[in-house]
Amino acid sequence: MDMAFHNQRDRMEILEVTQVAPTSNSPESTTEFRLPLTFSDILWFTSPPVERLFFYQLDELTPACFNSVILPKLKRSLSLTLVHYLPLAGNLKWPPNEPKPIILYTPNDGVSLTVAHSDADFNILSSDGVYDAAELHPLKPDLVTSDVSASAIAVQVTLFPNKGFCIGITAHHAVLDGQTTTMFIKSWAHICKQGNDENSPLPPELTPFFDRSVIKGPDGLDMLYLNQWLASSGLDSDTSKKSLKITSAGGGAASDLVRATFEITREDFKKLRERVLPKLPDSGKEMHLSTFVLSFAYVTTCMVKARGGDGDRKVAFAFTADCRPRLNPPVSQNYFGNCNRPKFEVAKARDFLDENGFVFAVQKASGMVKDLMERWVLEGMEKILSYSLDVLKESSESNLQIITVAGSPRFGVYGTDFGWGKPHKVVIVSIDKSGAISMAESRDGSGGVEIGLALNKHEMNNISWLFPRYV
Repeated sequence: MDMAFHNQRDRMEILEVTQVAPTSNSPESTTEFRLPLTFSDILWFTSPPVERLFFYQLDELTPACFNSVILPKLKRSLSLTLVHYLPLAGNLKWPPNEPKPIILYTPNDGVSLTVAHSDADFNILSSDGVYDAAELHPLKPDLVTSDVSASAIAVQVTLFPNKGFCIGITAHHAVLDGQTTTMFIKSWAHICKQGNDENSPLPPELTPFFDRSVIKGPDGLDMLYLNQWLASSGLDSDTSKKSLKITSAGGGAASDLVRATFEITREDFKKLRERVLPKLPDSGKEMHLSTFVLSFAYVTTCMVKARGGDGDRKVAFAFTADCRPRLNPPVSQNYFGNCNRPKFEVAKARDFLDENGFVFAVQKASGMVKDLMERWVLEGMEKILSYSLDVLKESSESNLQIITVAGSPRFGVYGTDFGWGKPHKVVIVSIDKSGAISMAESRDGSGGVEIGLALNKHEMNNISWLFPRYV
């Protein structure tokens, strides 16, 4: 991997900021739409938003073609798509007479769309190589949030003349999870590619399901979470102190963070299994050795080794599991909103640092996944938010290392074709604030996993040395 730390300081010009509303020809768009928050939404109530970029390479793309063909198609198809996804055109609100916030769409609401022009190097920003994490920030839009209202999503389309364009989407985590965000993006791409016909239905797998009654959890969990969030923010449930402002995960990305993308290939997974199996009890018969478990364990081990330091320091590692197929009865993958839960483990750094560190990580990751598969998936949810807040507080006060996962190879993000081909690169920008690793399927469809990292330069150098050799 090229370890030159590319640093772009090029001009970004905002050409337009507009609001795209659901097409007014639809009867749905002229009617108010209210959606309550479930406990699974409120679990992420003030969490930082998730920011994704989709880079599309078009080497002959001129400003004239962008403005006359691509941008009008994207705007028109976004308007048509929002008819199917009205909550995304609305806002998170907290009416004075409501005990908890709601998602509210009213006629004339819409999504903020920023159109920009960039002279930055498209090839670097959409590459796997190392560059400053902050270089991606101008490409992602910001949510509009205040004490009384918060937008569900924001979109930005950026032209790179003679190189291509980038679509950035920022999603409020209390409104939608990764599964729903991906479904929306794919719906928008589908309608754009099909020709922007009015009243054209979405295919069943892209049609959102809004019935909140299918999400059943322990009674009172929604208000428990809400009060814990308010308390953590120094607020309480008094109506005069309600606030919909989201947290910024420590105030944003550190200035010395760099990004890079690594791939674990199908051949790498074969080697990892062969390496770990002889060291597992009963040759791993009871282990869950999926590509996710191996990826998560492998990258976690590399990140702990890259940081080094005191073996007694704590490492909290976690991932978020989709609960839709695990609830009883199962919930449709089309369910709109959040339907997931975090799974945490804490260990000492030395457990990863010794020669059997990867074996330890595999056993832990396998146990976490098996636990979710064998128990009721919502078991222990009463304690999960308070535990998460305690971990975040500890990390800000000590050298606790937190490693989490954003995205999933199951989302199939590289199939998102708006009509100009599949993405050249998909990036989750927000990992540079959350400290997460991002995962996606390999863009060539070979069965590998693409890993995105945002680390300080020293740790990235160490990771770059570890990654190809450690397999």
